[in-house]
Amino acid sequence: QVRLIESGGGLVQAGGSLRLSCADSTRTLSRVAMGWFRQAPGKEREFVAAIRGSAGVTVYADSVKGRFTISRDNADNTVYLQINSLKPEDTAVYYCAAQATYYGSALFDTANYRYWGQGTQVTVSP
Repeated sequence: QVRLIESGGGLVQAGGSLRLSCADSTRTLSRVAMGWFRQAPGKEREFVAAIRGSAGVTVYADSVKGRFTISRDNADNTVYLQINSLKPEDTAVYYCAAQATYYGSALFDTANYRYWGQGTQVTVSP
């Protein structure tokens, strides 16, 4: 049973940084496309970033480009999301997702991913 285990969330002041981690408990997902999504209170879950392929091709939501960086360490079966210049509007529960079926714009779609983590809370104070 695949489990995605997220960590790294917390409370940070605006302008600060966090690094979120997503570990694959079965160590079998090193070659699949993986993504990060977030969900703020009262809002739908939205795409943040994804990474795919052996070359680590990345794609980002426009709202986070230049501030967020997704990366992966295949040796540790871990995907990271480095978040810089945090804003209060970045406050949300951040979810890791794995094994996207389709690429391209489908990477933005929650239904495209097979496995999900439990989420980690990121709270940004003004």
